[in-house]
Amino acid sequence: MLTVEQILAAQKAQVSTLFDLSSKALASVERLNELNLQAARASLSESASHAQAVLGAKDLQDVVALQSAALQPLAEKAASYSRHLYEIATGMGAELSKVAEAQASDAQKQFVAAVDSAVKNAPQGSESAVAAVKSAVSTASAAMELVQKGVKQATELAEANFNAVTSTAAASAKPAARSSKSAA
Repeated sequence: MLTVEQILAAQKAQVSTLFDLSSKALASVERLNELNLQAARASLSESASHAQAVLGAKDLQDVVALQSAALQPLAEKAASYSRHLYEIATGMGAELSKVAEAQASDAQKQFVAAVDSAVKNAPQGSESAVAAVKSAVSTASAAMELVQKGVKQATELAEANFNAVTSTAAASAKPAARSSKSAA
């Protein structure tokens, strides 16, 4: 049975974890806001420069060339923005995973301690039931570790695929930009 001190300690730990997660979530929101502000500033600056250049164009060919030149870096910028957004999201996801793993580990330890306490007070002849419970706890722990490893591998694979896709998109945008220059 849990004592009042144990319950208070558990609640304090949970409140501390909650505030820690809240702080990290707020930091992620700040990073996201900063990313969006940087993107907006860059877009505004580039739009102003482009508008000035278009207004200074002498003929239609100049306007078409300016439009083509303005569209060239969009794929790279979109890929860069996506990479930064993905980094923010995966960073927060990693923090959440760490906390979840720690919480699961603590809960498992508390459960094992409760089982051990119950075993000490178990009546004579219940050794086989106690062994079955301990075996079930051990099996559940092993299964949980396998699931955590699988999630980590899936996350790493998804990240590698995301990086490959953004690299390919940025690389394929460069030849398209060069061919539009030569066509103009």
